[in-house]
Amino acid sequence: MSSAPNGRLGEPLRTFALRVPGTLPYSALMLTLRTPRPDEAAILTELCLRSKAVWGYAEGFMRACRNELTLASSAMQSSHLKVVKIDGGLVRMAEVTVKGDIAELDKLFVEPTRLRSGGGRALFDWAKNTARQAAATTLVIEADPNASGFYRRMGAIDDGIASSGSIPGRFVPRLKIVL
Repeated sequence: MSSAPNGRLGEPLRTFALRVPGTLPYSALMLTLRTPRPDEAAILTELCLRSKAVWGYAEGFMRACRNELTLASSAMQSSHLKVVKIDGGLVRMAEVTVKGDIAELDKLFVEPTRLRSGGGRALFDWAKNTARQAAATTLVIEADPNASGFYRRMGAIDDGIASSGSIPGRFVPRLKIVL
């Protein structure tokens, strides 16, 4: 298959080597990022919901977030997406959309049992590289307040607040990283 410029089906697999905490010295972990298949949209939506729920949100809050966290087939056609599969399961995913010189990190979710293993960093690096390759100069992140520390550790800076796409009257940190 040929490489698709927009990161959709047909794009070659990309493998990243990470060093993750294990026994001393660190052990290397190889992650293969791939474009998700359309039939995986429901599985990825559930991954997003499990990952969001790790912050202890109430059921009503999570129900209100479902639409925003649902991966639609139209998004799979119009955005850049990558997933990581380990031991037969999809355990990480990221989605980036680019409009002119601004890229938005729409989703970056990790299976709760895989948090703090380096996979989020790999996906964030992929998101930055994807945005740069699409000629974006800034990557914008409207972050869950509980996840904003991760993005700050990755080099993002505060850029105000944004209205929640799920909860009327709720605001979330808006961060950016200059590419």
